[in-house]
Amino acid sequence: MASALFLHTSANMILTQKLTKKYGNHVALVDLDLEVKAGEILGFLGPNGAGKSTALRILSGYLPPTSGTCSIDGKDLTLDSLGARRSTGYLPENFVAPSEMRVREYLMFRARLKGLKRAEAKQSIALIVKRLGLEPRMRQTFAALSKGFRQRVGLADVLLANPPAILLDEPFTGLDPIQRQEFRDILSELSTDGKAILFSSHVLPEVEEIATRVQILNFGHSRAVGTLEELNQLMQRKSSVILILEESCPDALNKLESCRQKFNFELEVHNPTKLELHLRRPELRSKIFAWLGKEDFPVLEFRENRP
Repeated sequence: MASALFLHTSANMILTQKLTKKYGNHVALVDLDLEVKAGEILGFLGPNGAGKSTALRILSGYLPPTSGTCSIDGKDLTLDSLGARRSTGYLPENFVAPSEMRVREYLMFRARLKGLKRAEAKQSIALIVKRLGLEPRMRQTFAALSKGFRQRVGLADVLLANPPAILLDEPFTGLDPIQRQEFRDILSELSTDGKAILFSSHVLPEVEEIATRVQILNFGHSRAVGTLEELNQLMQRKSSVILILEESCPDALNKLESCRQKFNFELEVHNPTKLELHLRRPELRSKIFAWLGKEDFPVLEFRENRP
């Protein structure tokens, strides 16, 4: 059940328009349009260097954009930077806290820095610690914590002032499978409470398991955005089939030419025994498979090449 401490009802939380960041001649981010609504988890997916961390640092107020606009909970990061940052919780990829500080001391210190009065801080810490399962660790120093519990302390820090928008940079890095599942469960609960969550990852299964929408970045450009179902439909239009032949077959290309004209696909030859058929109509896979059987092709493997 959602706690009143975490509940938010505003619709648009995180918004960017044509967000661009340049470092000299290097362009890290190009015209990024992004939107995360309350109760939504948007997964930033892309390889290292795609621009994910740069976008998150700009949204958190750590970096100024070269051009474009961005806002958090309706507050422009350029015109009302302090207001926007007060509405944001940001967990960097390599979260650290003073190694000698105990968890309780650290969270109280951070709560007071965020402007909470002592009584408010105690109430917020008690609720968050219980929710994140940190109660047995409150007397431990940060240095004594496992990676999983360090991440939980970082998330507790993020939630102390009850921000409506949460930014997480590679939050699952270094976690074991059980810790990852527990962390995903927590994020799902927070989205149910109305939090707008934006997290980055370069691991597809992590995004698939939790994100309600996905935005794919590469070389600073947004390449695609949508639900997993929408992206799968987009990829289906670019479907292809891999053929692995038993041996090099001199007549294979000649035979496939008539098949290509009949079923309208493009043929790519990777090597004499590996061929790829780029299909314009993915539903014809079964008919192509049947045709290969009739032609007595020396096929060892026939499989869909999923993007």
